[in-house]
Amino acid sequence: MLAAAMIWGSAFVAQRLSLDAIGPFLFTGLRFLLGAGIVSAFVFAMGHVQRMRQGRDRAAPAFRLDAALLRSGTVLGLVLAVAISLQQIGLRYTKIANAGFISSLYVVIVPMIGVLLRHRTGPGTWIGAALATAGLYLLSINEHFSIMYGDWYQLGCALVISIQVMLVGYYAPRHDPLLLSIMQFVACGLVCLVIGVAVEPMHLANLVRAAPAILYGGALSVGVGYTIQVVAQRDAAPAHAAVIFSMEGVFAALAGWIALGETLSGRALVGCALMLAGLLACQLLPAARERVGAHETQAAESA
Repeated sequence: MLAAAMIWGSAFVAQRLSLDAIGPFLFTGLRFLLGAGIVSAFVFAMGHVQRMRQGRDRAAPAFRLDAALLRSGTVLGLVLAVAISLQQIGLRYTKIANAGFISSLYVVIVPMIGVLLRHRTGPGTWIGAALATAGLYLLSINEHFSIMYGDWYQLGCALVISIQVMLVGYYAPRHDPLLLSIMQFVACGLVCLVIGVAVEPMHLANLVRAAPAILYGGALSVGVGYTIQVVAQRDAAPAHAAVIFSMEGVFAALAGWIALGETLSGRALVGCALMLAGLLACQLLPAARERVGAHETQAAESA
């Protein structure tokens, strides 16, 4: 999950650069369909290797689609299309660091949704979420308590992506994660591509200019990052996953600084540090509680 957060954070640079060539819907549609193609090729290749190992001339097809998988993938894809479109549009009007951190506000929203759904959320996650929230505040809200126009789009993205994280946590254990990822990417890509073709100008020269950003965003951010999310959330609670994924804000700020020269104030750097502290609290506190509990149990049994 931390690897996925690193990929997503660095992809903010590609997302910003793409806006100089093509519209947000075209970029999102093309990169998600590219991601679907990459994961599909991987599944096909793995199926071929498996058939070779089993010594079969013919084996069951790699793609086993059913109605439940189609429904689940379509729902995830539509929700993801709304979230990523808000994020991409908002990047026109805010800094990469702000976009990365504000869209990571799902670190707080997901545990709140979990409480409504009666999920068990440990104190480590709540402490991590609180630290991350403080970090987001220091980064995004300046001394005059004003917020950039594009930050509102990122906040909308955070609300919608929180729903997507919860849905992935629900659907991932019920389906093959790779096939579910492919269906999610296809649904998201088709919806955004149709909208982009309908409302955005499309010229071959601009598509060529945007090709590197599309390749990076499609191959890594979608093909690798979002597939890792689905695979990892088969064995992780949504609230716990949200805290780890929120580290994309730190990586986005670093990528914006390295690639585009965007600078961070001392206040913003403190916010980054609090985000990192939130991740460590989420990871280390539950492990410490388990060790203490195990020690107390052993002591009681010895007595």
